[in-house]
Amino acid sequence: MASIAFFLEQIKKSPLQALPPHLILNVCRRLGHKWRQRELDPAVTIGLFIQQVINGNTPCSEVRHIAGKSFTASAWCQARQRLPLACYQALVRDVYNMASRDDRMGDHLWLGHRTFLMDGTSFSMPDTPELQKEFHQPSEQKPGCGFPTAHLLVMFNAKNGLLVDAIAACWHRGEMADVPGLIGHLSPGDVLIADTGFSSYVVLALLLQAGIHVLLPAHQMRIVDFTPGRPFAREGTKDAAGKPRSRWIKSLGKEDQLVEYFKPRDRPAWMSQEAFDALPGSIIVRELRRTVYHPQGGAMELTMVTTLTDARKYSAEAITELRRGRWGVETNIGHLKTTMKMDVLRCKTVEGVRKELCIFALVYNLVRLVMMEAARRQKTPLDRISFADALKWLRHARPGDQLPPLLINPSRPDRLEPRVKKRRPKSYTLMTKHRAQLKKELENQSRKA
Repeated sequence: MASIAFFLEQIKKSPLQALPPHLILNVCRRLGHKWRQRELDPAVTIGLFIQQVINGNTPCSEVRHIAGKSFTASAWCQARQRLPLACYQALVRDVYNMASRDDRMGDHLWLGHRTFLMDGTSFSMPDTPELQKEFHQPSEQKPGCGFPTAHLLVMFNAKNGLLVDAIAACWHRGEMADVPGLIGHLSPGDVLIADTGFSSYVVLALLLQAGIHVLLPAHQMRIVDFTPGRPFAREGTKDAAGKPRSRWIKSLGKEDQLVEYFKPRDRPAWMSQEAFDALPGSIIVRELRRTVYHPQGGAMELTMVTTLTDARKYSAEAITELRRGRWGVETNIGHLKTTMKMDVLRCKTVEGVRKELCIFALVYNLVRLVMMEAARRQKTPLDRISFADALKWLRHARPGDQLPPLLINPSRPDRLEPRVKKRRPKSYTLMTKHRAQLKKELENQSRKA
């Protein structure tokens, strides 16, 4: 295995060499994978798979042109299949671990803590029986009229934007079911920032058990009342309507308080009874509310819940600013799905989809490494370096090419942009019947004509 120092030195010399062939082969040997000497060995396969994704996830028939070789699309697919999924996953972990070795020190910390962003999204894939069985499709789509769609739970390092992990699951499986799979990447003292969908007692208690701090928006169904000594009602009692379910403990300032949350009676379907029974009967959390004003006018009220209960160390203003940074996860997901075109994958098997997802994660982190090096050389904040420009350089650079200055995006905090499309789509009728049925209808129409 290449040392961390060697890896970082390669990044500084030429980020294109961040994943040298011997690193790939060492991972395969470590996992016990054996291969024959052939044109498409593991190092060449991973290297070309990366190039395929960097070039916009091109069709398999185009890879031989990227490589300048004469193998067929079938041979290329077989080469990807021969390499075990574990090798792809190990490479993603190794690159992240080596690239983030400094995230426990200095500027990488927020008040002494590492910070991470978690959110859920989705992607679709070809309509094959195997993928339909594994991932399913949205229930509002009729059989044969939609595509298999996966829920994707992602976690990013908040300071450098590196992708820590991405877990793909069945469309009908809730996002919270995969939260325990991401906890293993965190250490006691880390701070996890997520969205309203994860704002539940179970998630808060699970992370507290692991010594991990949480910052979440208060769930829209939870009543947050900052009145000192106010009454509360336990779940399931007759007088529960209109009352908070939390017990008031202490005021920490204006609209800032410590409260006690109580364990719900019902176990979530995704959690085992044993794990649910192991959760504490109650937890102490902090609720606070602040109003954020936009430079363009208008305001937004943020009601938050966190396990950062020390008001002296963690001021309400610092927590609010950390919460506002959560929107960075939306930008990162946009880079993955839109800039890199990960919203629709190409593989037609379950294992192939998971391998393809690993390569997207690998390429994304290589782009982030290029941005980190560009930010260091250009003495610019990392979030100002253009992700799209870094991806374009990786797409066209050759081994040995030096990293040029990359585009710097203008500083646009709190900017508001409508999520609309100006260019009109073609006016085709949407598919609401199975293709075989539509063909029969066309045949009947042609006979009548």
